[in-house]
Amino acid sequence: MGKIICGIQQIGIGVKNIYEAWKWYIEAFGVDVRIFEDNTVAELMLPYTGGKPRKRHAALAMNLDGGGGFEIWQYSERTPEPPSQTPQIGDLGIFSAKVRCFNIDKAHQHLKSIGSKKITDIQASPAGYNHFFIEDPFGNTFNVVETKDGWFKRKPSKPTGATYGAIIGVSDIDKALAVYSDILQFDKVLWDETGTFNDLNELHGGEEKFRRVVLTHSKPRKGAFSELLGSGQIELVQALNRTPVKLFENRFWGDLGFIHLCFDIRHMDKLKAECESKGFPFTVDSNAKSEQEGSFDMGEAAGQFSYIEDPDGTLIEFVETHKVPIAKKYGLALDLSKHPDDKPLSKWILKMLKLKRVKNLG
Repeated sequence: MGKIICGIQQIGIGVKNIYEAWKWYIEAFGVDVRIFEDNTVAELMLPYTGGKPRKRHAALAMNLDGGGGFEIWQYSERTPEPPSQTPQIGDLGIFSAKVRCFNIDKAHQHLKSIGSKKITDIQASPAGYNHFFIEDPFGNTFNVVETKDGWFKRKPSKPTGATYGAIIGVSDIDKALAVYSDILQFDKVLWDETGTFNDLNELHGGEEKFRRVVLTHSKPRKGAFSELLGSGQIELVQALNRTPVKLFENRFWGDLGFIHLCFDIRHMDKLKAECESKGFPFTVDSNAKSEQEGSFDMGEAAGQFSYIEDPDGTLIEFVETHKVPIAKKYGLALDLSKHPDDKPLSKWILKMLKLKRVKNLG
C-alpha cells in the first residue's frame, strides 16, 4: 500500500495573541474542540525560524460538524512580523483559508452579526458554488464556501464547519500541479479559466487578470480521521498583470498570516520516497529526531511530521498521527498503532472528542 492522504488536517495561522484569536475563531467558525495545546520550543523548524529554536504556544482546534482544524500559533519570546505590504490575491503563498458551510445565507448572517472586519456579498463562483469572503480582526482573509458534501455531522449545528481548503497564489499553475494535483491527489479539475472575475473585485488586487484553477479529489479520502476531515478544495491563482510578491519573504514561519497547510497522512516513509523522486524533498523531518517507536512528542499528542515546499516555497505539512488524547485525567486516548490505515474510525469514537470542548481560555 502506498501513501494515504486522509484529508486536510489543519491550516496554520500565525497570530499575536493565541487566546484572543482563538476566542474569535470559536465564535466565527465553531472551532471549540482542543485537540492539543503545546507551549514549548519548535526545535526542528530551523530552516524557517532563522536557524534558531523558537519558543511558541500553539493549539489545534476543530469543529466537530466537519472539516479540518486551525493550528493557532503564537511566538512566545519574539514579536511576530506582519507582511511587508497588504496581501493581494495572487501573491505567492496562502492568501485565504477556505471554510465550509452548509447554508450560505445563515453563515453570512452569522459572520456579519459578530463584526467581521470586512465581509463581501454572497456571489456565485464561476466554478459553480456560492461563496463570500470575510476578513478577521487580525487581517486574515477567509473564503466561506457552501457545500452539501463531506460533512461529519449529517445535520450541522453551527453556522459553518472549519477548514475546507485554501486559495494559494503561485507563479506557474502548471508547475504547481505537480504538488497539488499529483502528490496531494487533488486530481479533479472543477474549473480552469483565465480573465477578470466579479467575485474577486472586493479583494485586495482582485480587479486584475488571473488564471484560476479549482481542484478537488476524484476519490473519497481514506484513513482514521477521513470522515471528520471530509472533502477538500484547493484554488490556485496565478497573477498575470503583475509580478507577485512572496507573502513570507524575509519573515519566519509562525509570523502573522497563514503559515502552512497540513495534511493527515499514513505511511510517511512511502510519502517521503515519492516526494524525493518528484523533486520535492522533505525540508523538515521529525523522524530524524524520533523517540519511542518512531513517534515524536507533540505535546499531548504523538506522531511524525514533515514539510515540503511547493515550487514557490509555500509550506505543506504532513502529519502521521499515532496518539490523540481524549480525556487526559482518565487516561483515555486514541491509539492508532493497530488501526487499519485505510479505514475510518467509528463515528462514536470520534464523537468522544467532544470531551475536549473548550470551556475557558486563558
